[in-house]
Amino acid sequence: MEAVLLMFPGQGSQHPRMAWGLYGEEPGFTAAMDKVFAAFGEAGAELRRDWLSERPRVPLDHVTRSQPLLFAIDYALGRTLLERGVRPWVMLGHSIGEMAAAVLAGVFTLADAVALVRQRVRLLAASPPGGMLAVSAGVAALEGLLTEDVVVAAENAPRQTIVAGPSEPLAEVERALRAEGFTCAPVPTLIAFHSPSLAATVPPAVESFAGTPVGAPRIPLYSGYAARPMTLELAADPGYWARHPVAPVRFWPALDEILSTGSPEDGVVCVEAGPGQGLSTIARRHRAVRKGPGRVVPLLPARAGGPEANPEAGRAADRAAFATALTALPGDAGRDEADRHVDDQRPAPLA
Repeated sequence: MEAVLLMFPGQGSQHPRMAWGLYGEEPGFTAAMDKVFAAFGEAGAELRRDWLSERPRVPLDHVTRSQPLLFAIDYALGRTLLERGVRPWVMLGHSIGEMAAAVLAGVFTLADAVALVRQRVRLLAASPPGGMLAVSAGVAALEGLLTEDVVVAAENAPRQTIVAGPSEPLAEVERALRAEGFTCAPVPTLIAFHSPSLAATVPPAVESFAGTPVGAPRIPLYSGYAARPMTLELAADPGYWARHPVAPVRFWPALDEILSTGSPEDGVVCVEAGPGQGLSTIARRHRAVRKGPGRVVPLLPARAGGPEANPEAGRAADRAAFATALTALPGDAGRDEADRHVDDQRPAPLA
């Protein structure tokens, strides 16, 4: 049987009406989202209202909305798959997506993770303004064009690098890159994730992570920063987690390591458990997918819930995409809930 790699996206994948169609329709997803909102307390109620509002009080790209909502949706989609019987071979998260994956793997409890995300959001909200830029080039091609302030923020693919920095220095670097013929596109964010401008967030976060219990991953989890398996030693390092907003994401090196080393003969199904299809697009570039036998299954449409879409059409697209994805997964994830309930009553076979 094919193995399942669950991928959880991070900053930049958010968009209006993301995953709306599943809320209130998919019981597992709805219950998981409500559990996260409840863990956020009063802030969770505001977060939920803004998420479901046509006119949110706080813009979605603001860190107080994008980060907790991405965490919640990633977690809820992953929890829904686990409850439907999907057993991941390994999980990999991008930025805040790694926090969601860590909860599902048992590294943190949901309550502890929410407390850490809340602190992360408070610290980031006080950071100086900045931005991120997607560049159609590898890291090596950008040598000599970046600065101390504008740095590589993420290695997403062999020819897709994200750079980040304060607003004005980033604008200067963008002009220089375009003058050299590089194609650039802004990433939806109001601060410079994964850059030195967020260094002030690290010391207080270290203290919080040091006081938070951790466990060894019960589901194999890859670090999207160290590009290696998450061990108990790494999970117990407060500095590792505290530096997430500052350290560069090494998503492609981690993905390449997963798909190139010891992949099952039947192939790997790369499942994007989050809004959009950004990680799916990246995974399709890997030779294990291009040349087989691997394949990619996003759970949601690319941007069906975007501002240009009719809300009802967007909700229907979410539900259709999710239902189609379930039928494409190994095992019985797509079977009717009533049938699954009957299975739950069967006695376990004797050893």
